[in-house]
Amino acid sequence: MSKRPRLIAVDGTNGRALLAAAERMADVNGVEKSVSRWDASGLFEQLVMAGDDISTTSARLLLLLYAADLAFRLRWEIEPALDEGRTVVAAPYVDTAMAFGRACGLPAKWLNNLFRFARKPSERHVIRAAPAARPRGTSGFIEFGCVHLEWLDGRALAARTRRHLGPGRPSRLGRRLRAR
Repeated sequence: MSKRPRLIAVDGTNGRALLAAAERMADVNGVEKSVSRWDASGLFEQLVMAGDDISTTSARLLLLLYAADLAFRLRWEIEPALDEGRTVVAAPYVDTAMAFGRACGLPAKWLNNLFRFARKPSERHVIRAAPAARPRGTSGFIEFGCVHLEWLDGRALAARTRRHLGPGRPSRLGRRLRAR
């Protein structure tokens, strides 16, 4: 008898910690090459490579791009793996983007409508690692937003995003990562 496929959402404000947790979670769950990372579509990378000045863009635009990237991840990575009976770890998933939007002052109703298409995860884990002190724009979505929305105070934005993620119920893995 095979295991039921699961979608495990790993969210938080530190991109490196999210990826490390996702990789460990994939190992613990016997997931082979089924970690879905942000910017799988390459939208954000293309923005940076194009050299366009996006420092004056809005948080709403970044979230629309995140939603497009998540739709790509669902269509080309997550759903096919689940259909094959595999477990997928998504880092980050919806909660990170929702918290970022709330931290930027966007209405919850708008955010809920934006991410309504996303499949509900089987499990949710919040990694409580603090945001990077000197974020690099490509390590995670929160870092990207904090670096490229220059009109906002990046450090304060990361802290507000972390608060909006709430205490959640951190996984045993999350507690082990915090202890290190």
